[in-house]
Amino acid sequence: MACVLDELVSKATDMGTLRVLVADDRPDVLEALRLLLKGAGYQTETADSPGALLRAPETRRFDLILMDLNYTRDTTSGQEGLDVLTRLQALESPPPVVVMTAWGNVDLAVEAMRRGACDFIQKPWDNARLLSTVRKQAGAARRARSELELARHIQQKLFPRKTKCLETIDYSGQCIPAREIGGDYYDFLDLGAGVLGLILADVSGKGIAAALLMANLQGSLRSQSDLALSHPSALMSAVNKLFYESTPPEQYATLFFGRYDDHTRSLRYINCGHEPPLLLRSSGAVERLPATALPLGMFGEWSSEENSLELAPGDTLLLFSDGVTEAGLDCGREFGEQPLLALLAASQNEKIDAVVERIVGAVHNYSVAGQTDDFTVVGVRGR
Repeated sequence: MACVLDELVSKATDMGTLRVLVADDRPDVLEALRLLLKGAGYQTETADSPGALLRAPETRRFDLILMDLNYTRDTTSGQEGLDVLTRLQALESPPPVVVMTAWGNVDLAVEAMRRGACDFIQKPWDNARLLSTVRKQAGAARRARSELELARHIQQKLFPRKTKCLETIDYSGQCIPAREIGGDYYDFLDLGAGVLGLILADVSGKGIAAALLMANLQGSLRSQSDLALSHPSALMSAVNKLFYESTPPEQYATLFFGRYDDHTRSLRYINCGHEPPLLLRSSGAVERLPATALPLGMFGEWSSEENSLELAPGDTLLLFSDGVTEAGLDCGREFGEQPLLALLAASQNEKIDAVVERIVGAVHNYSVAGQTDDFTVVGVRGR
């Protein structure tokens, strides 16, 4: 299996020309580097100022940035370049950065590496060394990104692909990770004739670590799902024990679990510290399903309460992660709960998968500065 994955990653790495962004305030230097890299087979873009350098990665993906540390404001200390380097590292999935300076010294090199640079080149450069450095760092970055893309593909396979048909409800879900992979998780469990398990969880953290914990949580839930046939609390207690024993103390997961019975229209649920789902009744009344237990994985000793409700025709239940309501928070504004209620009210005659799609699109469009957190939506509509 490992050999197959290595082969897939190798092929993905070899596909496409490596893209390099070169930044310097001297036109002659930019042109010399552009021609050198073009001759070596790289696709090159140039930036002649710190502002242009910072804007380029926001709209285009690069395998490497080759940047000068000294600009017109301060041509000797490298401070302006170091400040730009710090801002580059704050970007979502920043490319590797190789820095250059004609005033190189050990202290400046160390500081550049401390701020996130992966290598250091002094002007005037040696062509062979520069190309060797670019090839090494850009290739490693492309390989790492290919591995993440492969991991994203695998993670997407973990989400439910097929759903069982029920007579009294329609249901649908979507998960959009902020990075290549994330820690949000939803699932639909077949618990027997006419019985369905509904899950939406949010693992603490982001990226690879959260994705690994998400896979751990999913495995625990699916392996113990028979316990939900009698009481959801028995399933959650078993999952909490497994999750607590296999994760670091600071890691946890909020989770909503519901056991829906198609014969009685009843939903028995446990909310483990998750965002309260919204229930919009066909009459227009709104109900919220608050927490009935602590998040999973925080404590070895854990208990919960079960609540229940009935889903009548036209009722809509919406589960969502905090990435939905907190979208836009980095810009000083939150998407919040009211737009969700408005979207639900305006789409009472639509199919639930279209409603989920519309909500996901609205949240994505609201995040004008870019998505910073995973967001997941699960909708259930009585019929």
